[in-house]
Amino acid sequence: MKPGLRSLLARDFAAIRSRDPAARGALETALCYPGLHATVAYRLANVLWRRGFRFGARIVSYLARAVTGIDIHPGATIGPGFFIDHGAGVVIGETAEVGADVTLYHGVTLGGVSWSPGKRHPTLGDGSMVGAGAKILGPVTIGAGVRVGANSVVVSDVPDDATVIGIPARIVRTEIKPSADPLRVNLDHHLMPDPVGRALARLADRVAFLEARLNARQGPVPPVGDPERPRPINCHH
Repeated sequence: MKPGLRSLLARDFAAIRSRDPAARGALETALCYPGLHATVAYRLANVLWRRGFRFGARIVSYLARAVTGIDIHPGATIGPGFFIDHGAGVVIGETAEVGADVTLYHGVTLGGVSWSPGKRHPTLGDGSMVGAGAKILGPVTIGAGVRVGANSVVVSDVPDDATVIGIPARIVRTEIKPSADPLRVNLDHHLMPDPVGRALARLADRVAFLEARLNARQGPVPPVGDPERPRPINCHH
């Protein structure tokens, strides 16, 4: 059974109190969180949209965007426990489907890549988290518990419990420690993998290995800048 409007709003409100340590009180949360204001407006607009009052729904979403800077199409499907942190610049398209307990940060786009009237926006699984500035484009499916790194661009499906980063996004981790609180998501941003750093470390190890082999064959090679270092042979006459 689909939860009612009051139940949805209660879950959305509880999600903020659970996931944001800066939310110090109920009144502050209710009055000072544009993500909550945009979500409330979306919930109301979505009711109008599903009942056939499409123009009224678009007016509500337009006013919400003007006030909050968050653009959520009233035709999108968003589950309970939805949290937009900071909020500015978030865009959610008409056919986007967002599961329960999903967290989006500022600058996130759930966008389309087609002008066809059918399904053209992403589907996000329960408990997923999308970092600041990330773009998820097209009718791709993002699995439950997925974390999308900041400023990533996702254009293909992502399996459950994976971490993706980069442009285009690629999987860098497939296991995420679940949160004990169902309203929370794992926000260990400082533990995000660094594939570029790892690649550079492997390259440095390889250079050290090759230098060791070269030294074993012909003796130590002086460092760059040393006057004893052999100069390259000039083949031009």
